[in-house]
Parts: sequence; C-alpha cells; structure tokens
Amino acid sequence: MSQIESLFATRLYRAKLSELGPKVDTDELEASCYAIAEDDEAGQEWCEENGYPGYTSYASLTDLPWRFPIFDDIVKSLDKHVAAFAEDLQFELGGGKLVLEDLWINILPEGGTHGSHIHPHSVISGTTYVAMPDGASALKLEDPRLAMMMAAPTRVKTARRELQPFIYVAPEPGEVLLWESWLRHEVPMNMSEYDRISVSFNYKWVE
Repeated sequence: MSQIESLFATRLYRAKLSELGPKVDTDELEASCYAIAEDDEAGQEWCEENGYPGYTSYASLTDLPWRFPIFDDIVKSLDKHVAAFAEDLQFELGGGKLVLEDLWINILPEGGTHGSHIHPHSVISGTTYVAMPDGASALKLEDPRLAMMMAAPTRVKTARRELQPFIYVAPEPGEVLLWESWLRHEVPMNMSEYDRISVSFNYKWVE
C-alpha cells in the first residue's frame, strides 16, 4: 500500500496580542505611532533617502519600549507569545533564551509596498497589527522551497493550502503573527486610501 506524508512543516503562529500579557488598546497604539512618526525627523529622512513609502522607525529609533509605556506593554506580551511559539517549534534552547532584538513601526500609505525579504541573524520574527483598513494588503508568505523547484510545473489553483507557493494572511488589528526569520515574506501594494499600520520585531537567541 502506498503512503504519502508531509515533511518539514513551516509553522505560522497567530493570536490576539492581548491574549497573553497586558491589554494594549489599538486606538492608543495608532495615535502613538503617528505621534512618533511626526517627531522622528531622522526616520523621515531615512525613508526619503531610501525610497521607503510612508514611514518606518527601523533605522532611527531603537528604544521604543523605553520611550513609550505602550510599547513596553507590547514587549511583555510578545515575550510570552514568542515563548509559546518556541515551545511549539520544539527548539532546544539549552541554558539560553529568545530575547527581543529590535522592534519598529511601519506606516504604509496608499500605493505603498514592502518587497520580498527575510530577517537575517534572527530566530523568530513577526508583526502585530495596528490598523488594517479595507483594501489594506495581506501578508504574503512564500514557500521556502520555491527557489529549488527548478522545472516543476505550477500548482493547480485549488491545490491544498500546504502545497500552494504563496499564502496570503489577512490579520486584524490587535493580532500578532510569528514565523521563523528565514521565511521570505512581503507586503503587496496597499490598495486602501488609508494607512496600513503595524509594529514588527525580531527575536534572537542568547545563550
């Protein structure tokens, strides 16, 4: 009798941010993101020089949890979500642990995109979502085997979810998504006239 099994699973963690840790009000968080973006001249300059649509604090602010209590609350929740995901992934951390490496704001206006990328030097990456208006782009995740498929034919449109080359996940405000940092992902064009706002982060392994 023939047997077919799925191997080498790629895991995606999805939960409400406030399910673990302090409750974070998304309206307050959205107001904080806009206030920070307005005051962050270095971040604005970096975005302009690098052709980044909208605003990101990635290259300018490295201490959001210290500056703003609401981001400290976010980290307290993220620490617990990441610990739960690491347990699901069955990581052998030994005497080490996963700790926050960086955390940054993304404000993507109408027509803005964020090209396909990975997060080198990290273990777990993710995003918590602040504003996802109608028409805002979903997160696009790429099958990590795609570059090795060579001459393979395309999948049928009705292929099972685990066999599709790309998966689109449309999160809601207040949700958090986690994935292993090697997983290639992108944000397609924001088709909404309103901003798509999120807070992204990386966790590293400290032994």
